[in-house]
Amino acid sequence: MSNPIKTGAALAGTVAVGYAACTLVFWLWPEAAASFMNALFHWLDFRRLQSGPSLFSFGSFVAALVAITAWAFGLGALFGWLSGRLGRA
Repeated sequence: MSNPIKTGAALAGTVAVGYAACTLVFWLWPEAAASFMNALFHWLDFRRLQSGPSLFSFGSFVAALVAITAWAFGLGALFGWLSGRLGRA
């Protein structure tokens, strides 16, 4: 039986670390990161995201981090709960 809180926390932690790592890479090497993303999604132009000397503000990074972490926790907890409920049948 899965624990919904542990499942939600595990997914939230994974998403938070992944988002922070991707943000750091894009901040340190914006041209290489944009080229890599353009190679993955050739129909999009990620260079349009570059809007001046500062690509990210700390406030917008934290706001996005909190939002996606909360969503990931909720989805993970829902999945854990459904998995436990459906696994009993």
